[in-house]
Amino acid sequence: MDSSYRARLRAGDAAAFGQLFDDHAGAVHRHAYRSTGCRSTAEDVVSLTYLEAWRLRGRLRPDGDSVLPWLLGIATNVLRNTNRAARRHRAALARVPRADTVPDFADELADRMDDVGRVAAAKAALAALRPLEREVFALCVWSGLDYATAAEALGVPVGTVRSRLSRARTKLRALAERALPPAPAPPTAREPAPLPGQVQGGRATAARSNQEMNR
Repeated sequence: MDSSYRARLRAGDAAAFGQLFDDHAGAVHRHAYRSTGCRSTAEDVVSLTYLEAWRLRGRLRPDGDSVLPWLLGIATNVLRNTNRAARRHRAALARVPRADTVPDFADELADRMDDVGRVAAAKAALAALRPLEREVFALCVWSGLDYATAAEALGVPVGTVRSRLSRARTKLRALAERALPPAPAPPTAREPAPLPGQVQGGRATAARSNQEMNR
């Protein structure tokens, strides 16, 4: 990447940040949506990520290739804060007495239209992972970062990324195996039902039946 572009970002150039948004907002949104399963939350994460990128622009390295790992690292921290805030919000709601309300089905319908079910299922599976394993899995598998760029995004050694991703894959593989339905039992061999006029059974039975009929 042109070092002057990074220099413009570090200097707070508005046009450079506009290009940064155009180039990578979609990738940040996909990363957030896959992690949360909620489009509106993902949009909030994108906004907060770019606000943080503006605030932390001076920490961007002056040289390097794509700035996407830097952005995804910021997005990962935003997601951590978002998850903590969501947990506190749920805990506060749990302490409030429930009131009888009319349910609003708009969100449910929107979720069905957007096929959120698959994302929710993936999110449920990832819930079995530790948060740090989940972050590495999301960056390397969903966002397609290699070990080095994921390590840059998270600020950890490459070996840490490798070990966390290996543990995540092992856990998800075991979870998938437990979730698979058992293989159907092979059909038992049964003698076909007799056609009209046929006698079901062995030869001895058929012979006795014929003798009785000839009496």
